[in-house]
Amino acid sequence: MLGFITIRHHQLLSLLRPGLWISRLSGLCAQPRPRPMANSSSSWELPLVAVCQVTSTPDKQQNFKTCAELVREAARLGACLAFLPEAFDYIARDPAESLRLSEPLSGNLLGEYTQLARECGIWLSLGGFHERGQDWEQTQKIYNCHVLLNSKGSIVATYRKTHLCDIEIPGQEPMRESNCTLPGPSLESPVSTPAGKIGLAVCYDMRFPELSLALAQAGAEILTYPSAFGSVTGPAHWEPVSS
Repeated sequence: MLGFITIRHHQLLSLLRPGLWISRLSGLCAQPRPRPMANSSSSWELPLVAVCQVTSTPDKQQNFKTCAELVREAARLGACLAFLPEAFDYIARDPAESLRLSEPLSGNLLGEYTQLARECGIWLSLGGFHERGQDWEQTQKIYNCHVLLNSKGSIVATYRKTHLCDIEIPGQEPMRESNCTLPGPSLESPVSTPAGKIGLAVCYDMRFPELSLALAQAGAEILTYPSAFGSVTGPAHWEPVSS
């Protein structure tokens, strides 16, 4: 079982008061970890994780400021790990801008997140970073990269989305993620964290059960699908599959 802090981002000043929900979820395999508890004779407490929802824009620094405020609040409330969604870094206005704004994992933006993890002493799941890989100069395409940072700010795992979202939406332009994004070459082995053993995936991956089965068979206790579905693709994909 895990304790989840769910933070919904509408207007930050109001969200940190009435917009904060805490619930206990059953059916997960993470075991209670020893941790000091105030006003209790027990030394065991279920780990808390924070799920942070944001509305990204093309302004990377403003997005970071929003995410950082949520992460700091999660750490203050005792979460050991905070999840940020796909495209937490930015959502561009068009593919050309998306490519222009992308950075390598060694770039300034991820450096700010590693410093944030260190400062707050919290693990961070960065659900979908627009990554310029080592093949950027040859391909001029990026990866949709799920990055896991530990509480010291070190990158402990990266998973590059393998199933790209190329779909036809009636009445809209076709969605072609593959136009500017490359599929990742492989799955990432589940990673041990203070909240349990986590399997990394991204968004559209959830349509492919073989991926989740492979992660579960490799020992994953928690499967993660950080997503940035739209107003049409959300109800059509996320809700039916997760129900």
